[in-house]
Formats: sequence, C-alpha cells, structure tokens
Amino acid sequence: MPFWGLQKQLGVDVDTFLLRQSMSQPHSQAAACHAFEREWVACGHGLGQTRARRECQLEYEDFMECMKRTKLTQRLRTILEQRDRMIKQGKYTPPEHHMGKEEPRP
Repeated sequence: MPFWGLQKQLGVDVDTFLLRQSMSQPHSQAAACHAFEREWVACGHGLGQTRARRECQLEYEDFMECMKRTKLTQRLRTILEQRDRMIKQGKYTPPEHHMGKEEPRP
C-alpha cells in the first residue's frame, strides 16, 4: 500500500515548529536554537526513528527546552512563589522601586 502525504493533501503541516530553525533566516543569521537542532539531527541521522528516540533523548530535550523554555518558566514560577511566601511570612521586604513607589524625577 503506498504512503499518502495526508498532511500535504489536507494543507496541514504538523512538523513546521520543528523545522523553523532550519529555514532561511532574515539577514542570513542563524536562528536562536539552530545549534541544538543541528546536534539533534546529527545524532539521529541514519539511526531510524525508534533507535534515535532512545539514543538522542538528551539532544532532543535540549532542543525542546531552547524552543519552548518550559524548564526556565517553571524555575521562575518557583522563585516567585518562594518570594511571595517570604513576603507573607515577613522575612522579605521588596525594595520600594519594585513596589511602584519611586521617588519623583525632576
């Protein structure tokens, strides 16, 4: 049975977000996550999908972190929650310029 390009026939491209780093960029500069994408592609080249998923997991995780910033946002959320807890307990007082109480400027 032949393989049909269902995505192409429907006009849907699910893989675009993975390939956008390889596309030509404005001003001929490399994209932000281009190095991570190249490492991931180089690792999985010629291995096959099943084996590449197992052996290139670290490269894929680095690439996805660069694209989506999930670990960074989780870390910032944890820091802000800890700051709010410390403010409620009275252990931390933010500076006035962080509270919107700046001195008037001339």
